[in-house]
Amino acid sequence: MPTTVSMRISLLVSLIRPTGPIIVGISLGFTLSLLSVTWVDESCDSDWMGPAEEMLIGQTGSSKGARKPSSISSGTTENNGNVEEDFEPRIVPYNKPAQEGPPKKVFRSKYASTELGIRERLFVSVFTSKTTINTLAVAINRTLNHHLDGRLIFFTGTRSRKLPNGMFVVVHGDERPVPNMYQSVRYLLEHRIAEYDWFYLVQDDTYTQPERLKTLVSHLSIDLQLYMGHPGEFIGGETQGRYCHSGPGFLLSRALLLKLQPFLEQCRTDIISVRPDEWLGRCIIEYVGMNCVEEYEGLNYNYFTLESQMDLPRVGNDESWNALTVHPVTSAELMYRLHKHFTEIELQRTYKEIEKLQSEIKNVSEVAADGNKSALWPIGITPPFEPKSRFEVLRWDYFTEDNLFSCVDGAPKCQLNGADRDDVTDVIRVAVEELNKKYNPFVRLSSPRLVNGYRRLDQTRGMEYTLDLQVQATTESGHQKSIARRVHLVRPLSRVEIIPMPYVTEATRVHVLLPLTTYEAHVALHFLDHISFNLFETGENAVLIFLFTYEPAEAQKVSTNDVFSEVKAKITAVERRYPSVKVSWISLKTENPGVLRILDIVSRKHPVETLFLLVTADTVLNSEFLNRCRMNTISGWQAFFPIHFQDFDPSVAYPDQVPPASHDLVREAGHFDRYTFGEACFYNSDYISSRTRMSGDLQESEDLLESLDLYDMFVQYSGLHVFRAVEPALRQAFRNQTCDPRLSEDMFHRCLQSSLEGQGSRSQLAMLIFEQEQGNRT
Repeated sequence: MPTTVSMRISLLVSLIRPTGPIIVGISLGFTLSLLSVTWVDESCDSDWMGPAEEMLIGQTGSSKGARKPSSISSGTTENNGNVEEDFEPRIVPYNKPAQEGPPKKVFRSKYASTELGIRERLFVSVFTSKTTINTLAVAINRTLNHHLDGRLIFFTGTRSRKLPNGMFVVVHGDERPVPNMYQSVRYLLEHRIAEYDWFYLVQDDTYTQPERLKTLVSHLSIDLQLYMGHPGEFIGGETQGRYCHSGPGFLLSRALLLKLQPFLEQCRTDIISVRPDEWLGRCIIEYVGMNCVEEYEGLNYNYFTLESQMDLPRVGNDESWNALTVHPVTSAELMYRLHKHFTEIELQRTYKEIEKLQSEIKNVSEVAADGNKSALWPIGITPPFEPKSRFEVLRWDYFTEDNLFSCVDGAPKCQLNGADRDDVTDVIRVAVEELNKKYNPFVRLSSPRLVNGYRRLDQTRGMEYTLDLQVQATTESGHQKSIARRVHLVRPLSRVEIIPMPYVTEATRVHVLLPLTTYEAHVALHFLDHISFNLFETGENAVLIFLFTYEPAEAQKVSTNDVFSEVKAKITAVERRYPSVKVSWISLKTENPGVLRILDIVSRKHPVETLFLLVTADTVLNSEFLNRCRMNTISGWQAFFPIHFQDFDPSVAYPDQVPPASHDLVREAGHFDRYTFGEACFYNSDYISSRTRMSGDLQESEDLLESLDLYDMFVQYSGLHVFRAVEPALRQAFRNQTCDPRLSEDMFHRCLQSSLEGQGSRSQLAMLIFEQEQGNRT
């Protein structure tokens, strides 16, 4: 028993021993802290406070001083006979004030820049006249306007009979130069001063380089009071200072114009001058105290005086090289030549900067972790696309100088024509030029012959080419030899731009046109069921028009045996079911029911602003597709030809299975049929204009109406954007269709190809053939 007790004691000591120093340290800390505390025995009553404590807490009845800490304050204190309770937080409820009248709508700006007060950088004003507005002013508009981020406006005294299109012209009604200048500055102060920071004023006989003008303005602060241009002395010495000549143009800051605004009327009455630039200069000097400067903090306003009979190719000195403006320009042709000349100079500068950046990238890549492998080729171009799966691998197309081996129609070989031939010719030319740059002057390459060519489109960077060229190499000594070289080229994608499009809405009424023949009468019954459920039930803004086409023999029996009697009866039942819906039909008698002949009759019965939707009896319409038809069809701009999703034959797509009630958009269920042009959205005005352009060729070939369908007519004669795109909201169920032998050869071939590809996918058809062969063997 004693042995057990000692064992327990030793076990306890072994457990406590590691924590012993910690316990001793904590105990010692508590002991020292208690010894360092000054013990004060005070009463909680305020009468026992000393002067220092009273000063800390504050005098009785005074709100000054610090609040008494809760550790030394009593439960209550006497304050002028009143009992003040301890401070306790309390919640003050928020009572919404009563509103008088309806709540005011909070105005929010459309753009954040408007709300934040951010202004545009540059506004350009051009002084023109009645005699030069159609020549020099038009040349300035074409060479300057599309390069500016701001606005370009033209000021003139009196207007000509016809103003040029695409130009914003302000007419003052006075040809005198000084009043014209006064009215122009007043217009800027009244209409543009709140939107722009810098104002550039120039005559119409001055050429301006837009990029250098924007560069100069971008380096100037927006709060400067600056009057910048080509300085000149006043004639007669009446006014001390220097003004800016209007010939080379001049810059005015917004801050300067705002300071000048109160004195503009005094300048008009007090300052007498013949020249408008001198008048404005005296006004600025006398009332603002600013002189015209040619240089500001290292930024120069460079200009070049163009002498008469000067040859442009010889203009190459430093003065003209860095010129911002050139004056005077005597003709519009000279303006365009100057623009071409200085554009080439800027282009060469850009190429040199690109070469400099490329060399810097090469030098930096030398010290990278991967060395030169880290630098992409070409330098500065987006890296090639990396596929995530085998389905995303980009296909290389093989071509020669005469043939292409990946054709649009699926043929294994086709001839290079049009843009494809121009593309191959240009690539070979560029390849030889680059090789000559590399080997010049030691070897000269000529007579290129394409042995093999490969190209692919990489949407992330552009068109890539790999060429095997056989060229004739000539050395400096005159020796010649035929050599082969493989080259790689990239045609990079240019900068993506937003194309301005006219405004369209989803409120436009759609007129659905359904041409019907005798063979499609039974299908039209199902079409009515679908359109009643999808459109009439939802109250869509659409009108349905049936186009019954009778052959001559069928037209004679309409009164006794109408082939479309069931369809007409179904239409009557639909109108009775939906009283607000009116379904109309047009009966046509023709031996050849071509779509253009039918649309000619329909077009004459409707206004020119009518939006037509041409469909087939198998088309299943819904609200989603109707909205897409409205948005993708623009009058005078674009026609829309959707590519519907065609379901495969259920016996092929689902052998020995029950087809699902609703098919998904998957590879095994169907495909987008690009050989069919049965659905189309277009405006009646565009159709009429296309048929008018077609009339000349129609006189030479009477069969043109039968050989062309609606898509071909719009492509060849409309001049519109013909938008062709897949439409997932437009589907058609499978139906065995028979191609009309009366169609043209191209149309019949497309119909046959659509019918064959609509049977099933390649893998499904291959499996059927395999199973059939296995069955024959057994």
